[in-house]
Amino acid sequence: MTNAISLLLLLIQVPATAILLSRLLKGPRRHPPIEPQQPTPELLGRVSIVVPTLNEALRISPLLAGLSWQSYEVREIVVVDSNSSDGTPDLVKAMQQKDPRFRLMTDDPLPPGWVGRPWALHNGFLHSSEASEWFLGLDADIQPHPGLVAGLMKTAEAQGYDLVSLSPQFILKYPGECWLQPALLMTLLYRFDPAGINTQQPERVMANGQCFLCRRSVLASVGGYSSASGSFCDDVTLARNIAVQGYKVGFLDGAKVLKVRMYEGAMETWKEWGRSLDLKDATSRSQLWGDLWLLFAVQGLPVLIILTYLLISLSLSHSQQTRLIASLHTPSLLLLGLNLFLLAIRFGMLLAIAPSYDRQSAKGGWLFWLSPFADPLAVLRIFLSAFRTPREWRGRKYI
Repeated sequence: MTNAISLLLLLIQVPATAILLSRLLKGPRRHPPIEPQQPTPELLGRVSIVVPTLNEALRISPLLAGLSWQSYEVREIVVVDSNSSDGTPDLVKAMQQKDPRFRLMTDDPLPPGWVGRPWALHNGFLHSSEASEWFLGLDADIQPHPGLVAGLMKTAEAQGYDLVSLSPQFILKYPGECWLQPALLMTLLYRFDPAGINTQQPERVMANGQCFLCRRSVLASVGGYSSASGSFCDDVTLARNIAVQGYKVGFLDGAKVLKVRMYEGAMETWKEWGRSLDLKDATSRSQLWGDLWLLFAVQGLPVLIILTYLLISLSLSHSQQTRLIASLHTPSLLLLGLNLFLLAIRFGMLLAIAPSYDRQSAKGGWLFWLSPFADPLAVLRIFLSAFRTPREWRGRKYI
């Protein structure tokens, strides 16, 4: 590459690399992963669980079974169904016959300005018991381990959290998602502090609505989910609104207490997950542009730059390669070295997140280790999503 291009790329990448390193260096101070725990008497009936559903019959059974394994700390399990047509309510009713803590309700027709998921959770919150000190929102696709709720509550109270959510262990099954999904997840890891770090800036708070525990009094003080009514990333929007009010918000590693099977295959992962990962509904315009620059610089470019050097080198004869190396000036050498360093960091992070993936039954699970080469596609997906408002979500159409 010419010196001018190399200098330009260095100006783009060096500040972003410094920001990335400042976040990664916080890793050793992070809170350890949540462990399953047995409940103790003081936890009796202190949490209400709310699960929003819409046509979840093919994947909700592991959640229903897992919730029935939770002990006396769970007062009630409210399933808020949005008029499913696939038999989801029947599965809930069958579980209700075995465990009276289950309760099925249907949310009212979706009002203007609301997205379906926060509307269902808001209804569940309004109709849950006021005697419960904690509200726990769970998605239908998670698979909770016994001791999840007790472990989560004990950690929240010991650490003084008003709201805490967990990152899960992801279940992978097919080759395409083994390659693409970790690259999409990495777009979050590059932008935010590691799970288990208490982020001091509310606008940088991260959250995961798949497992979202909040003090009922705190949720009531912000009007339930109303402040995130129109957000397609309601979990992050609500968490940041709560953090702004001065409450303590945590995002912790939950890989030991819950699994999730989010989407079937690479195409569904690209379409469904990819359009909410930009977090634009919870982010200022300037912050969004800053995040896009960071991802482009430290995740999107390294593979492309290294491949460019490699392809140019392979197209030359041995003598031409020798002359090319001798002719490289300092900016070009620095650029190549920086991107080799960034790629090494990327593989190191891949090794670090490997416990967050269940690949035991995956076809082509080895493609997980090649996911850094999907990074340019993952960054492109975030760019595409950042400038588009979803028109359909989980079977609902939005105008």
